[in-house]
This record gives sequence, structure tokens and C-alpha cells, in this order.
Amino acid sequence: MAKEIEIEFKNLLTTEEFAKLSSAFNVEESDFLSQANHYFDTEDFKLKDARSALRIRSKSGQHMLTLKTPHGEDLLETHQPLSDKGAESLLKRGRFPEGEVRDTLLELNIDPATLHHFGTLKTKRSEQPFKGGLLVLDQSEYLNKEDFELEYEAADRSEGEAIFLELLETFQIPVRPTKNKVRRFYDEWKNKQKENPSE
Repeated sequence: MAKEIEIEFKNLLTTEEFAKLSSAFNVEESDFLSQANHYFDTEDFKLKDARSALRIRSKSGQHMLTLKTPHGEDLLETHQPLSDKGAESLLKRGRFPEGEVRDTLLELNIDPATLHHFGTLKTKRSEQPFKGGLLVLDQSEYLNKEDFELEYEAADRSEGEAIFLELLETFQIPVRPTKNKVRRFYDEWKNKQKENPSE
């Protein structure tokens, strides 16, 4: 188990911008790795209201349970690895494992037994070092929707932001207010509920 502060900058991209950046950074189709984010919240979205998020990320046969909570301008991530059996037990039967994530949820006054698996967002991701940080290109699919995104993870907020904004300017990509993946997922989920209230 581990805790780490996440400092990242993100910007949604058009299909053309995504292709342009992929080409500029020599990202081949084979460089993209697939991962699935399985999102959880209470029926009344207590985690979302607390600016927090809970997911299992499954990639390369590994599963990581991660709780993200506010930490100033950034997020504090609490990680807990899960076995295949542990991930399946939580996803299919709602059995929440003991550990630091559960303890942190209880500190937030959220009963793990009330958490519900809302759905899965699948991402094809490429990562590469860039100016002391990590440059990430994501193509995500969820709820019959697709989007493209540039992320930059940095160790220092002000330095990372300057590098990120310079990168956007270099490629003439406009700054777009971009919600994180779980927010985009839930916004789309709510839209689907309005369109099909019986589902």
C-alpha cells in the first residue's frame, strides 16, 4: 500500500490534435497499452460530492484499488493492490477488502458497504518521459462515448504547469477546461439516465 500526491495537468484533444501529438512524439499503435478503470461511489454520490474518487485499475493482469482525495490544489492517492480474486469479489459481490483504502473511506464517514460499481472506462494509453515529468496520451471509451486527452504528470506544480502550457502553445492546441476521467464518466452516466430514466 502507498500514498502519493498526484500533480497532473490535462487537456481534451480533438482527433486531429491527438494524431498530431502521437506523430510528433513518435508514438506507434503498439506503444498504447490497454487499461480499464472500474468506478465506485454511493448511490447518492458521496465520494463525488467530497471531490474524491474510487476505482480499480486493471492492466497487464494487475489490479490496483485507488482512492483519490483532495490535497490542496492536488489529489492524494491511496493505493492498494488487489488479487484477481479480490478484484472480482469487489466488482461482482461488493465485498470490500480490509486495508488502508477502507480505513480512509471510514474516516470520510463513507460506509464501504454502500459503494456501488457504476461502470467501466477503457483507455488506450501511451506514456513517455518529458522534461522531468511524464507525458501521457489517452484514448478513452465509456458509455458509447470516445474522447482523447493529453496529460502531464509533474513533481512540481508551477514548473509542471509552465511546461504543459508551453507544450499546448507549441502545437497550437487551445487550453480547454478538462474534468478528470471519473467526472467525465459520471457526467455522461447522468446524461444517459436523463435520456433513459427507466434504465
